[in-house]
Amino acid sequence: MPFRASPDGVRVRLKVTPKAKRAQIGGLLDEPEGGKALKVAVTAAPEDGKANAAVIALLAREWGVVKSAISVVSGATDRRKLVEIRGPSQDLLARLRNWLAARADSHRTD
Repeated sequence: MPFRASPDGVRVRLKVTPKAKRAQIGGLLDEPEGGKALKVAVTAAPEDGKANAAVIALLAREWGVVKSAISVVSGATDRRKLVEIRGPSQDLLARLRNWLAARADSHRTD
């Protein structure tokens, strides 16, 4: 899972592709040091924080949380990022796991 509980909410590992043709959340990717990351593509360029802002907006819209609850905690200038969603960690983990399971199910039936 790319998600894990943190003291303030949930942290999510991402592999971001800026300047993509369209903004979207892809599947899971194996991380070099182990674990999984969520693939995210945004159309914004990686300059002046535009790509990070686009990532936050996309995740907030997809997961139904306010943008102000999401922040980049590491990797601000890297493609590999760690974002945190502030809120009750158990509720957020359950929501994200359900979201991931629903995506996996919808891709199986395509």
